[in-house]
Amino acid sequence: MLDIQGHRGCRGLFPENSIVGFEKAIELNVTTLEMDAVVSKDGRIIISHEPYMSHEICFTSDGRPISEKDQKKHNIYQLNYEQIRKYDSGSKYIDRFPDQEKLRTHKPSLKDVVIAVNSKLASLDRKSINYNIEIKRRTEWDNTFHPPYQEFADLLIKEVIELGILAVTTVQCFDTETLRYIKRKYPSVRLVFLVDNKHSTAYNFSQLGFIPTIYSPNYLLVNEELVHYCKKSGILLIPWTVNEDKDILNMISLGVDGIISDYPDRVIKLYSELQ
Repeated sequence: MLDIQGHRGCRGLFPENSIVGFEKAIELNVTTLEMDAVVSKDGRIIISHEPYMSHEICFTSDGRPISEKDQKKHNIYQLNYEQIRKYDSGSKYIDRFPDQEKLRTHKPSLKDVVIAVNSKLASLDRKSINYNIEIKRRTEWDNTFHPPYQEFADLLIKEVIELGILAVTTVQCFDTETLRYIKRKYPSVRLVFLVDNKHSTAYNFSQLGFIPTIYSPNYLLVNEELVHYCKKSGILLIPWTVNEDKDILNMISLGVDGIISDYPDRVIKLYSELQ
């Protein structure tokens, strides 16, 4: 069974990391909701790819565009949730996603996402869905755009437990320091190692220091050798971000365990046609 993950909800169809996008992904029948986590001034887990209001997708509360030069001044780590909700992160046209439906929306808290997801699942008489949550940590951003990695990880894991979704959640990160910390302190958490480099898989694992539940590379790095290595090692292989039909079909033919896509509808259609 292929794990079909809606990247940032379903970014090709609805605003990224938005409640409406996650609801649409559920309607499409994805198996996993992929999303990104940052931290607000009041210590909430906020679902956002950047720890600031990106000029590419955001308007200020009064509808003004945000310039690339000024975007980092709109630092989510310096805003409380009430302030964050006033920004519009869904109305701006994005050239890369011409079919994305535009509507005014905001960056939600993880708690609000889970509440909305549970409601949507109940309306569809569906019991559960998986979460794949990325910790957006950069060393140089510690104490500026997010708390130190230990506090960041603690906040996320604590909330995942309190929301009752630990059993259906994986935590992913590019940062090996963060992953090692979670492995030591929360050994029951299933971890995903994100990579975007051309080093060997063995080398990457040596840098990580342990074998994760899931290895998640850029799809351009996936080949028969990598698939064989992961299967032999008992590691799930789930590449990102696979959007074009030919690439989706190639990943399926190679035998990956899942696919992260901005267009999960395409993955579902192509995969079902092959069954």
